[in-house]
Amino acid sequence: MRVFVTGASGHIGSAVVSDLLAAGHRVTGLARSDASAAAVTGLGATALRGDLDDPVGLAAAATDADGVIHLAFKHEEAFAGGWGDALTAEWTALRALGDALAGSCKPLVWASGVAGESRERILTEEDPVAPSEEGGGRGDVEIAVLRLAERDVRSSVVRIPPITHSALDRAGFARMLIAAARRNGFAGYPGDGANRWPAGHTLDVARVFRLALEKAPPGTRWHPAGDEGIPVREIAQHIGDGLGLPVRSVPTAELPSYFGPFMSRVIVNNSPVSTSTTRRVLGWEPSHPGLFEDFDKLDYFSFA
Repeated sequence: MRVFVTGASGHIGSAVVSDLLAAGHRVTGLARSDASAAAVTGLGATALRGDLDDPVGLAAAATDADGVIHLAFKHEEAFAGGWGDALTAEWTALRALGDALAGSCKPLVWASGVAGESRERILTEEDPVAPSEEGGGRGDVEIAVLRLAERDVRSSVVRIPPITHSALDRAGFARMLIAAARRNGFAGYPGDGANRWPAGHTLDVARVFRLALEKAPPGTRWHPAGDEGIPVREIAQHIGDGLGLPVRSVPTAELPSYFGPFMSRVIVNNSPVSTSTTRRVLGWEPSHPGLFEDFDKLDYFSFA
């Protein structure tokens, strides 16, 4: 299969490209810089210079491909407070790719997540996200992607766990939590820390994207979490142990100063997931280390 991948040089994208190539697919990866293009070609794929602000180029690449995996997102802008710009680019990409694939029955696999929602119960693959009150949020994007099935696009969504860890991870949520502990002199957690976060190894996550591309039914959601829900207090304890720092609760009023504006909003969420449908339908089983094993074996606490 000829596959067009956006975000191909990133943390998860590079693993997805490698997994696709190992399975015999041919890959064209979107690259917004010379450095990204070199990274994509270094993996063995073909680099296509462009970005999310070029709907014509995105549509042409999707039309030429047998399937599309969309991983790119303007994380730098979003984390710096520019969520509006990042979401505008996300919608631009969705319209371009969706229109290009409409009527083709080709697969479109879209990267989504679960970090932004807090739930009282475990989130299953059958559970839809709630649309945002103001409209236009990432949950609304997920809903719109799945509705492309009504236009004969074999669309599916992979909900990436908030902590996706491996030696490839250099700027993810695990790194952000460790940096906050180092900066504040202790490993913190909100409230009693009983709220749970899922986590997944990068290579296990990448494999779900490939399996969804190959055989996911239209309008479906997938959860690539090796750890379905770890109490945030336990994550903080492992960080404290790794850094040799004390561990304690952070009062609600102090969360923004400890974690930063963005992380303080998501660290309080309770987002455990079920992976039973992903395992049963896609035949996926996590085969790489869990979060705490990676904490123990990798350079998470020495990397600056």
